[in-house]
Amino acid sequence: MSLKTRLRTRQKVFGAWTSLGHPSITEIFAGSGVDFVGIDLEHSTISQEQAQRIIAAAQAGGTCCLPRASSHNGEQIRRLFDSGADGVIVPMVSSVEEIDQIADWTKYPPLGKRSYGVARAHDYGGGFDRYTAEWNDRAPIVIQVESAGAIGVIDDLVSHDAVDGVMIGPYDLSGSLGVPGQIQSDAVKEACRTVIESCRRHGKGCGTQIVEPDHAAVGAEFEAGFTFVVLASDVFLLWKWSENMRSLIEDLRE
Repeated sequence: MSLKTRLRTRQKVFGAWTSLGHPSITEIFAGSGVDFVGIDLEHSTISQEQAQRIIAAAQAGGTCCLPRASSHNGEQIRRLFDSGADGVIVPMVSSVEEIDQIADWTKYPPLGKRSYGVARAHDYGGGFDRYTAEWNDRAPIVIQVESAGAIGVIDDLVSHDAVDGVMIGPYDLSGSLGVPGQIQSDAVKEACRTVIESCRRHGKGCGTQIVEPDHAAVGAEFEAGFTFVVLASDVFLLWKWSENMRSLIEDLRE
């Protein structure tokens, strides 16, 4: 079953997340059994060349790869697809017109305006016919809802036929709601519930990311109505390791 179908049928989906440029990290993540690895091109220094190697590492491990574009950047998105990405996550989406543009960049004609080329995605020519015939039906588009404006038109965004899943960006959302960094505030929680309910009504996947995932934390997000969860990230894991080791070192130095 494709990742797009799993999102559309609201099955449980698990993701990993890399913001560091080495494909070995992705090889380790792929071995965990996650359904996809996200590449953060929005808040990292990962280059296009590094992204292609990460995509290849994920797929070699039997895992889909969904890069998060750095912005509404059609050229970058097209190059990521030609590098073999299985779909895309697009940040800061707040209008139907933006989704129309993303669909144009993503879909081949007649559904969109993605240009035809020969690259890694097409097995350098050998898989061109199969790839181009299947792409429109196979590749998921996940939008990120991260602003009060997006919450105000959430049903319009979620019901768009090109959207397969929605991922909440809690930190940007908290800033837009006037409570920056307070992701557990009532305002942010209420906005999240609004997105969750819209996704449920329209049959789309709804996701979030957890800094410190464990059985209870992940279970609570599914109980709240999310259908996919990104299980921390390489940066989050190293951040928490550093905090724990700092405490250990200070204790043992006494």
